Amino acid sequence: MLSTPQFRLFNPDGIPVTLGYSNVAEITRGKIIYISGQVARDELGELVGEENFRAQVEQVFHNIDTAVRAAGGTFDNVVKLNYYCVDSVEQCHLPVVKEIRDRYVNTKNPPVSTFVVVRRLIRPEWLIEVEAVAVVQGGDFP
Repeated sequence: MLSTPQFRLFNPDGIPVTLGYSNVAEITRGKIIYISGQVARDELGELVGEENFRAQVEQVFHNIDTAVRAAGGTFDNVVKLNYYCVDSVEQCHLPVVKEIRDRYVNTKNPPVSTFVVVRRLIRPEWLIEVEAVAVVQGGDFP
């Protein structure tokens, strides 16, 4: 991250302390990048990891990383992650998400996030979808 940060991730007094994510992302300058929900499809559009939750999560984070880099940032610029996981994924497999995510995010100052369990995604073979918001240098902020 730059010496003059474009955003601040924090947990304010007065609400429960969180583990693994921050409660607030305050944007102070820069350009906001919205990355649409990424699923386990490779650059050719082919499914990666049919019925393999770990492989799908790996591909999803790879896709987000590629997208944020294309916008001029790195995963350190991600301020928000929204997860949508199908209910057929057993709860015991969900720690895989944190394990893989922790290879990408700054674990000492993680992005804010929301994790939602849904009945299904638009394609039944997709087990997880993750969207992201990042803040990179540039834009009209002061």
